[in-house]
Amino acid sequence: MAAIKEVLSDRPRCGAPGEFTPEKTGILQSMASRAAFLQDPPHRIRFVYTPKPCSRLNQVEIRFGILTRRLLKRGRFASTDDLKQRLLEFIDFFNQTLAKPFRRTYIGKPLME
Repeated sequence: MAAIKEVLSDRPRCGAPGEFTPEKTGILQSMASRAAFLQDPPHRIRFVYTPKPCSRLNQVEIRFGILTRRLLKRGRFASTDDLKQRLLEFIDFFNQTLAKPFRRTYIGKPLME
């Protein structure tokens, strides 16, 4: 019973919400002050704002999808060296024969009006 009371107590612990001071609440007053606070280098967690379609990530996902469908889905590999060799061969083959620019379908809507 004492262990349960200790777990449920309101003592400060890792991950518990901190105190709100006037300095901290002033940070949240506007988007500019919030962005400056979140982009401050000394913070342990850094927030990076990416565009909605995240085009670079989509390109990576497309390439891994092609790799999965054409090579890995039904592939059998005797060892990791065999897998590495087949991956490199497939990449060379794909780049020489099948590679073409991906058609972008995102039309670019404004983020704010």
